[in-house]
Amino acid sequence: MIIEMEQDLKAKIDQACRTAEEFTKLYYESLDKRRYLISRMYMDSATLIWNGNGVTGKDNIQKFWTDLPSSEHSVHTLDAQPITGPEVANQLTFLVKVGGQVKYDDKNSKPFNQTFLITAMGDKWKIVSDCFRAQELLDNNTTS
Repeated sequence: MIIEMEQDLKAKIDQACRTAEEFTKLYYESLDKRRYLISRMYMDSATLIWNGNGVTGKDNIQKFWTDLPSSEHSVHTLDAQPITGPEVANQLTFLVKVGGQVKYDDKNSKPFNQTFLITAMGDKWKIVSDCFRAQELLDNNTTS
């Protein structure tokens, strides 16, 4: 029984990693090159938190992304894990964490972190929650 549970969890972890690779490739290609289609990746009631600004609903998220300057993302780190528990027992759901660099227009690139909660809807993955944060370097030269 325990071995079966461990094998099932390992299979879910492997699937989460494969899914995260495919999902992030599609997501950042869409965001950087076909932003007008990005709302297709979100659930109707999805939430986006972008550098502390909250947006709810895929149509509002579409407008938010469209209003931002053009971007170029490069992914450096990627992690994924299955979300298990009674609230998602029948729904395949993964937590995906991404780290990388983003460049807007012709400005300097900045490090960013992004965390997605994605869930299977038929044969497509939909974003339930999306949290993006550009990283600012801490000033370590200050004296106390």
